Amino acid sequence: MKKLVGLAAAVALSFGSVSAVQAAGLTFSVGQSGDSTMVYRIGTQFDFNTRWFESSVGHLGGYWDAGYTYWQGDDTATNHSVSFAPVFVYEFAGQNVKPYLEAGIGVAAFSSTRLESNDLGSSFQFEDRIGAGLRFTGGHEIGIRAMHYSNAGIKQPNDGVESYAVHYRLNF
Repeated sequence: MKKLVGLAAAVALSFGSVSAVQAAGLTFSVGQSGDSTMVYRIGTQFDFNTRWFESSVGHLGGYWDAGYTYWQGDDTATNHSVSFAPVFVYEFAGQNVKPYLEAGIGVAAFSSTRLESNDLGSSFQFEDRIGAGLRFTGGHEIGIRAMHYSNAGIKQPNDGVESYAVHYRLNF
């Protein structure tokens, strides 16, 4: 247990010091999978509170994301997943509106290995994401995001699945 706590502390320190009041957010998204399954996701985010490569153009930062996703299909295709990922964000400079690009790789656990015609092979999946959006003053954000889930060949079959969604985030 001590090793696990030490590892967690080292990871936290590697991403910068955590302030007493860390920026947090709540995200809601809706979209579709590559097989037209409706996808609904709710997530919470905690910013790294660190900026790298800061310039007049923008800066690199990021956040930790934990989410729950409901994959609405027919009786054999409905699924649920929980995920956790570090996400890196390049935020461009701006006054009232700040465009951004994001990318991250994390892990997910699905309630079933079947989703539509896809056989995921295992409940454990890696979650890859890319996205873009706009951040507004007052803590609001809108964006689009593509996410891919795959077990990276750990177990066969490994059909994988993608989702494409729009999201709204409120920071508090």
